[in-house]
Amino acid sequence: MTHTRKLFSVCIPSYNRAYHLTALLDSIFTQDYHDFEVVICEDLSRERKQIAAIVHEYQSRYPEMLRYFENEENLGYDANIRKLVQEASGTFCFFMGNDDIMCQGALQNAASIVNRYPNVGLVLKSYGWFDETPEKVNQEIRWFKEEKEFPAGIPAIRFAFRRSGVLAGYIVHRDSANEAATAKFDGTLYYQMHLTANVLINKTAVCTPKLLILCRGNGQPEFGNSPKEKGKYVPGKYTPQARLNMIGGALSIIRDLKQTKNIDVVEDVIHDYANYFYPYIKDQLTLPLRDYYQLYRAYGRMGFARYPIYHLYFILGYLLGEKRFDALTALIRGRLGRSPRFGNVH
Repeated sequence: MTHTRKLFSVCIPSYNRAYHLTALLDSIFTQDYHDFEVVICEDLSRERKQIAAIVHEYQSRYPEMLRYFENEENLGYDANIRKLVQEASGTFCFFMGNDDIMCQGALQNAASIVNRYPNVGLVLKSYGWFDETPEKVNQEIRWFKEEKEFPAGIPAIRFAFRRSGVLAGYIVHRDSANEAATAKFDGTLYYQMHLTANVLINKTAVCTPKLLILCRGNGQPEFGNSPKEKGKYVPGKYTPQARLNMIGGALSIIRDLKQTKNIDVVEDVIHDYANYFYPYIKDQLTLPLRDYYQLYRAYGRMGFARYPIYHLYFILGYLLGEKRFDALTALIRGRLGRSPRFGNVH
């Protein structure tokens, strides 16, 4: 019997958070589209037994649709993503965070896009944030009101690189991603951005205005347990140094692209980060002023200080605080129907 390749492998890097797994799997298996498999790689967390029990229940309900792997060692975030790409058998990998929710119609929408754009390598989702329940979305992130394709090479990489930072809803051409496999950036927490930079050298990116996933905004980070992450991250919180390590890691990926592939979008990416810098300081706004200033200076030395809007984010963020700044950005997005655009993203 010939095996028919699925269009999507829904890939879930699993580490603790067993409590949220049922809601995630329900949101996937109740989709109105069925050309997919689910692949889960559990990364030796303390909740492995609970996760395995939930997975086995769903395997009994959806035989041959769910494949489950238990890592013999704690690979860490980046290497576990790489393993998921390796184990996936679908034409595209559709990643989901282990505590997030797939919107109804997400797979159907993604299928429509990849079927209409023959050279697409990456689908850029629109997404929402919620804290308590998915029914109460407190913020929606969309880049355009209409569907938009970015040509392969510099145009696609320039736009998609920073916007690949949220793993949930990250949709990438599986074979192209597998060809780009490397351990060079393990510990950055941004392996998917390495995939973006390399896959889009030869393939296009398509941005959809439809919400594909909902991200849980009040979860605590679990990074810092694997050998590549220890010393860089502290489980349970984002320290100022963790934030610096993450942005530094992202910039190391885009600089490597210049060195290895002679594709130079380094300054474009730095400028793009500067234009939308608030998410990278949002959880640091309660720092003592001296520590906050040190963070500002450290980020500035990475190249962001060249752009006036970077300084404005730091000042307004600290003066307004997280709640008032969030309310302001939500108001702006609501009026525009999309995120504000700075610079040349067309």
